[in-house]
Amino acid sequence: MAMKHYPSEFKAEAVALYRSRPGATIKSLAADLGVNHETLRSWIRKDERRAGAPTGAGARQAVVPSPASPEGENAALRKRVRDLEEERDILRKAAKYFAGETRW
Repeated sequence: MAMKHYPSEFKAEAVALYRSRPGATIKSLAADLGVNHETLRSWIRKDERRAGAPTGAGARQAVVPSPASPEGENAALRKRVRDLEEERDILRKAAKYFAGETRW
């Protein structure tokens, strides 16, 4: 089986997507992106070593509790929208990448 080579931008966005989704597993995210779960795991580990961050589930971003004020809630919702838009863009790029790869 031939090894696939992924662009570094795709790898970085996949790692960022993993970090932004605290409930997601590496296996489920890898399936969504169409990559092997061990490949995604190695990208995450490599990024953690590069950044000097702790490894494992503790490396994910903490979930911020719901703020009490309407302004705080609006800010949290805006952040959530940005995160979801980033995830959507990553998945669009992944779909575009794999659609181009299947063309003869």
